[in-house]
Amino acid sequence: MYSCQQVLVGKNPELIAILTFLCEESHKLTNMGIYYGRQLFFKSHKTLGKFDLEKVYKHSYHYKVLYSQAAQQILRTVAESFRSYYGLIIAYSSGKISGRPRIPNYRKKGGMATVSYPKQALKLKGNQIRVPLGNTCKRWFGVDSFLIPMPSNLEFSTLKELRILPRNKCFYWEACL
Repeated sequence: MYSCQQVLVGKNPELIAILTFLCEESHKLTNMGIYYGRQLFFKSHKTLGKFDLEKVYKHSYHYKVLYSQAAQQILRTVAESFRSYYGLIIAYSSGKISGRPRIPNYRKKGGMATVSYPKQALKLKGNQIRVPLGNTCKRWFGVDSFLIPMPSNLEFSTLKELRILPRNKCFYWEACL
């Protein structure tokens, strides 16, 4: 678990449009991963591996729009939730827990989800962090990245991950140490 610091994103309309698009695509990719995991479980009673979703959705439109490491992180969180579900099913069948666990459910239509970037994807330019976009996003919008200000109380060398959080009709970015 990381210690995190949240910062409210300013009222820059261009940045808000980019963040809205990224979080909506993240939401759609999450639902696609949940769909595949549920179908795999119901139809063939197989479990979902850590990298299975990446292999399946590598050529998907929603995957290509996001930066590859961010898209991989989204699909790995879906796989992690299914792995947790499988563990709970085993614990339930052996009598360790009393309530029957429920399979991960879909997210509501039209929502937004968190986008995570590992430090490897980020670069420090002056006192701002450069956050990259996917190749498809670069072609469509003509923008290859966006910049967010680095908090003065943090050092870039200690940063582990950067998350973009859609909350209460505004965006926060979270620097995790």
